[in-house]
Order: sequence, then C-alpha cells, then structure tokens
Amino acid sequence: MYEYPKINDCSLLSDHRTVAIVEPNADISWMCLPRVDSAPIFAHLLDTENPSTTAGVFSIADAENILPQQRYIGDTMILRSEFATFHVTDYLDASRGRTKHQAGRSDLIRVIEGSGVVNVTFAPRLNFGRTITKLEQKDRGLVVKGGVDLICLRSPEMLWSIIEDGDHQTATVQFDLDALGGRVKLELRCGTANVRSDSMPEPERRTQTQTHWQKWIDRLKIPEFRTEEVKRSALTLKALCHTPTGAILAAATMGLPEGFGGERNWDYRYCWLRDASMTAATLVRLGSHAEAMKFLDWLDDVVQSRGSALLLNPLYMVSGGHLAPEAEIAELSGFRGSRPVRINNGADTQVQLDVFGAVVDLIAVLAQNGEPLSTKHWNLVQDLVVAVKERWREEDAGIWEFRSAPRHYTYSKLMCWVAVDRAVFLADYFIGEVPQDWEDLRDEIAEAIHTRCYKVSTNAYTSAYDGEDIDASVLALGIFGFIEMDDPKFQGTIKAVEDKLLIKDSVYRYLVEDALQGSEGGWNILTLWLSQCYWASGRQDDAKRLFNIVRKNFGVTGLMSEQVDPETLEAMGNHPQAYSHLAYIDAALAMS
Repeated sequence: MYEYPKINDCSLLSDHRTVAIVEPNADISWMCLPRVDSAPIFAHLLDTENPSTTAGVFSIADAENILPQQRYIGDTMILRSEFATFHVTDYLDASRGRTKHQAGRSDLIRVIEGSGVVNVTFAPRLNFGRTITKLEQKDRGLVVKGGVDLICLRSPEMLWSIIEDGDHQTATVQFDLDALGGRVKLELRCGTANVRSDSMPEPERRTQTQTHWQKWIDRLKIPEFRTEEVKRSALTLKALCHTPTGAILAAATMGLPEGFGGERNWDYRYCWLRDASMTAATLVRLGSHAEAMKFLDWLDDVVQSRGSALLLNPLYMVSGGHLAPEAEIAELSGFRGSRPVRINNGADTQVQLDVFGAVVDLIAVLAQNGEPLSTKHWNLVQDLVVAVKERWREEDAGIWEFRSAPRHYTYSKLMCWVAVDRAVFLADYFIGEVPQDWEDLRDEIAEAIHTRCYKVSTNAYTSAYDGEDIDASVLALGIFGFIEMDDPKFQGTIKAVEDKLLIKDSVYRYLVEDALQGSEGGWNILTLWLSQCYWASGRQDDAKRLFNIVRKNFGVTGLMSEQVDPETLEAMGNHPQAYSHLAYIDAALAMS
C-alpha cells in the first residue's frame, strides 16, 4: 500500500519561476503559484496524515493504482511516468523564452498517452487549503476560484464531476483513453483564466522545453567520472535558479523533516547568499557562468537597496525582498506527522558573517575561469572587505543557524578570511596592486583562527573559540585553502570529525545541544566534504568508498535531499537540496 513517498524518489519540475514536486505515484503534491516562494496550490506533501484533497493534489492513476516507473526524458526536466498501459509526460513549459519573464505565465502540462482506464483528481487548495477554493466548469476546462491569481485547467476532452469537499470543491474524472484517441492533454495555467487553446501546439512546446534544458547541459564541461549523475545534479542546480531575478534557491520545498515526527521542519524556498554563491561557483566550474553573473546582478541590487554590504541579511526572497516573520501552518499535519510545518525562516534576522566570504569566493572563481568582470564587481568586493573589517570580531549564529546564544564560530571566521584572501587576489586582478591593510587584515584573521580555534588538547580545530566541541564545517578549512590538507593540525581535525561525527558512513553536523527537540540525520554535503578531504590527503580508497555510499542516496530519478538517516537509509530534509548536488559535483570534479 502506498502511504508515504520516499523523499528522494520525488521528482522536480521547473520553469525557473516556480517548481512542482511529482511523487513516485505521479501525484503532483507540491506546487507554489505564481512564484516558487508563493503559497502553494497543491500541498499534500506536507499533509500526509490527512486525505490527499485536504491540502491539495493533482493525481493521475490507473484503475489498479499500481505505481508507475519514472524517469526524466534525456537531459531535461521533462518527467515520464510509465503505467502498465499508458504513460504520463509532465513538464513546466519553458518555451518562447518565458523562463526569463518575471510576470509571465506558468503552464504545467500533463500529457497522457496509451490505452486503458485513467482516473484523474484535480483538487487545488489555495494558500495551504486555508482559502476556500471553488471550481467553475467551462466548455474546455475548469477555472479555479477564490484567490487573487488567475488560474485554470484546460481539459477540453473531460467531463468533470465537481464534488463538495469540506469547504472546497474537487473535480474528478474517469475515462477510457481508447475512446479519446489514445491521447489526452491537461494544462494547468497560472496567469490566465482563459481555457482556449494555446497558439503553439503542445508537441512544439515540449520540443522547445526539451531544447531549453538540453542545449544548456550540452555546453557544460562534464567530467568523465560519474557523468550521468553529474549531469542530473547540474540540471537540478539549474532548475533551482530563479531566472527572472537571478536568485538561486537553497531547495525546492519547505517543511520536509530533518527527523521524522520532529520539529526540525524549515522553509528553504529562498535565496541564502551562502548557498547561492556555492551553487553558482559549482556551475562556473562546469563551464556555465551566466547563473553566477545573474546572481551577482541580483545581489548588487540587494546591496544598493540596503545601502551597504555591511547590512546584508543571510537570505532573501527571490525578489530580493525580506521574508515575513517565521510562522507555523497549524492546518497541516506535516510529512509523516512532522510538525510544526513552518513557513518563512527565522534565520532571515540572524547575523551570519560567513556570507561575505562565499560571495567574494564566487567572484574569484569567475575571475579564475576567464569571466571579464567589471567595476561593479570590484566595488562589491571592496564593500564586502569593509564589512569584514567592521564585523569579523563579532559573534554570530554560524553556518548552521543556531537558535541558541551566538558564538565565535570557526566557520564564520574562516569565511571572513576567505573574503579577504580572495579580495587580495582580485585586487591584483582588477588594479594590479594589493592594499597592504587587506593583507594585514587577512593575517590578523588567520592568526585568530590558528590561536583560538585550534585546541592542542584535541589536536583539532573546534567549532568555536570557546569549548572543545566540534562540528563538521571545520572541514572547510582545508576545502577553501586556509590550511594544507596534509598539515598535521588539519589531519587531526579530520580524525576528530571521523571519531565524533562520522556515524555509519554519514557525517553529522554536530552532536551538541542546539535548543531544538528531536534529532536529525547525516548531511550529504558533509559526507562529500569528508570524501574530498580524504582524496586531497592521499586517502583515495577511503574517498571513493564514502563517495559511493553517498551515491546510494540518489532517488530513482537522480535527485538528492538534504540528509539521510544512517540507520534506515531514508532521505530526510528539503528536496532536492542544492548543497547535496553541488557537493556531489565538486567531489566528482576532484576525483576525475
């Protein structure tokens, strides 16, 4: 019996403005409209303890409710679900340049082809089901009523049954494909209530969508090592790019639990400066610079609106605006009962000093890869160095966004060092000389890390100035080039991570009290970071073994979530997660 999907077996659709999640049974149970950080129209993925129509679903099934086989078509974000007698092709329309149109339409297209009996349920639920949602039948489809956005479902062949479903309405239909010529097209449109036919035939729209993804992947420099997985990871990162603005998402979803039944359920549908910079840098290493340049344009606008990089927040909406206060959606039962389901993210108001380094590192990666940068980028670098100079001595919430008291975290100090170190390189790149005070600042931060973060008693760099606890982000000291990988102090740090945080071949962030209830799993990015450190330290066999263990965390269509439970090997956390895919690409590049 199908109860809960495996998180990593859920598939992603994208048109670079919104996304949809397709479960292994071909249900679309997550989709936000009109934008990826808007309220959802389908949210059953976060309400699995209630009937599927309570929070919204768009399902297609055969008469026996047998699970289909799923795969992406080629190197695209077009999904094929193969039932016994028919198949469903799902995609978000990327034709006619619409991926770049900020106020453009989003069209979700579902084409059913083959033979046999098909059951369809269309149960949109506006605003997590908190807004009464009604359906109006037209000659060629349904119009969704109740919200401010124009939404309709074009379905000219269908004679729907509209039923009262609590405060809402649900449309259902059963039909025999043979009687309809073996092909039915369903088209969910956001931005119009007009159900008339589109000016472009569906096959051409599909071809243009396929070309959009295939042409992009064909331009990349894909390593020969784990080529197909690297391609799918790159496509996933590209799908998380919000092209109209340049923002890049941390993940496609919100509320998927970091521990089943627990409270660690966060909203990741926003642009973290750290995650976005790392995603863009990874794509640059694969040969695609456009995403990084567009992101820096977006960030420059954010800085200008704030007046200075000194005042940057850790994350923003894809529009560049601030998030509303973090809140709970009490009406949703959560994925597998994991409550509360949180919307927005309280990290928005935290101090996270590492963001400066992530951005300057991205600009340096672009310069090293031949991108002709401009005065605007140089000005941003200078502004970020000023921010580091003013703030690096502060305590902050760290990369893991602790909700307990701030500390002087090693990772935050490291990334302040990275900001100035890369700025020194970029000063020579832009103006041919290096400010002496920048070199002095870099050395001052390095001295603080060496003297206050390294603890002789543990022979390791620990989490922060105070205490001897360790978190796995200290692996970044080697990855970002602060210390040589074979340095005895860093080798001691690797051993400390192995001894304390490597549990059944998965690396945990930390194992200290963090003011939250429940536990979480091992993080894919951190296991891959440890694999990279092994590789660079000459432990190639250990690196490959750990890398191949992470490979098992890909779902059937090649996507990876944030975490894994080492005991059950179940995927956990929001999905797909940019961190996991970028780290997989970086590790594959290192080993190729």
